[in-house]
Amino acid sequence: MVHQLSPRVQLLETSGNEPDGLAAFMNQFLESMRVRGLSEYTIHRRCHVFRNFAEWCAVRGLKYPRDITKPILERYQRHLYHFRSANGSPLSFRTQYIYLTAIQGFFRYLGKQNFILSNPASDLDLPRCEKRLPRGVLSISEVEQVLNVIDIKETVGIRDRAILETFYSTGIRRMELIRLHLFDLDIDRQTLMIREGKGKKDRMIPIGERALSWIRKYLEDVRPSWVVEPDSGILFLTVKGEFLSPHWLSRMVGEFLEKANIGKKGSCHMFRHTMATLMLEGGADIRFIQQMLGHAKLDTTSLYTQISIRKLQEIYLATHPGAKLERKKPDPEAIEEAEQQLATEAELFSSLAAEAEEEGDDDGKKRSRPRAKGGKQAGRTAR
Repeated sequence: MVHQLSPRVQLLETSGNEPDGLAAFMNQFLESMRVRGLSEYTIHRRCHVFRNFAEWCAVRGLKYPRDITKPILERYQRHLYHFRSANGSPLSFRTQYIYLTAIQGFFRYLGKQNFILSNPASDLDLPRCEKRLPRGVLSISEVEQVLNVIDIKETVGIRDRAILETFYSTGIRRMELIRLHLFDLDIDRQTLMIREGKGKKDRMIPIGERALSWIRKYLEDVRPSWVVEPDSGILFLTVKGEFLSPHWLSRMVGEFLEKANIGKKGSCHMFRHTMATLMLEGGADIRFIQQMLGHAKLDTTSLYTQISIRKLQEIYLATHPGAKLERKKPDPEAIEEAEQQLATEAELFSSLAAEAEEEGDDDGKKRSRPRAKGGKQAGRTAR
């Protein structure tokens, strides 16, 4: 039997629990998200947040929404700040921010539905998200090194090469690749249709000839022997004919990066960054890259900034008095144009970075989830 791509999730078993307890209301909120059209993947991630919070509250005897006050939420915020995973690493401020904003949304929902008299999370001071440089973007030669470590003599190697070539060629998101169907690919026109990407928006993007040649080889030599009838129509399958797991996909890409021995760690999102960066450095207009990535709006308040070094060099050479042996008078119009381009590129890569961490795919490692003392680790799922 083929696994469902986005199984419907439940927060906690509510049988025997109070009908007006936290778990019951959280399940109700998750269902309201479905009614509003949010993806099951988004709901699944919210489920992890709520399960962690519910377990933390249960340990402290907090069973009902009316038990939660602003001081209680501030205690939970401190819990997130001091939490350490098994290897001793803390939660990033971006992860803490994601947890707390999800909880804010839950209590805002309770307030709008008149389930609580006042919203204890309305005035919660959220952490400021750090701004960091990316862990790494691949050069053209490094991409080739990664692709060449795949053993294409094996059937799984052919599929894996087709997957990485697709990531490199299109820069699509991890979940967008997992959801690709056969009819989304137009080999003759060299296009790929992304259906219901982030924000449930469709877009059509080009895909390169090399990626198409590997996909064609996979479709002809590999996929037919893996299909389980009735054929689901999903493009990339496991050897058992099932959907790919997001965590497995991240782990697979991360292992190839490590095996290539290029000194850089990452996962699926690294190819998304790489595609955007190489196109920028090749002279592509930022608007076309934005369309490729499926960014309707660039977010200037996101995680960190990555800019094209060529534009930075233009401003440096034009403005720094010691940059050249012979000083030339700078062109004000050129400087202004370069500055505007830099700002736009910064917004683009800030958006990419925040996206990577929100999807849990920024470094290729499965993150530890905070848990209540004596409770099970939150967010733990079995493939």
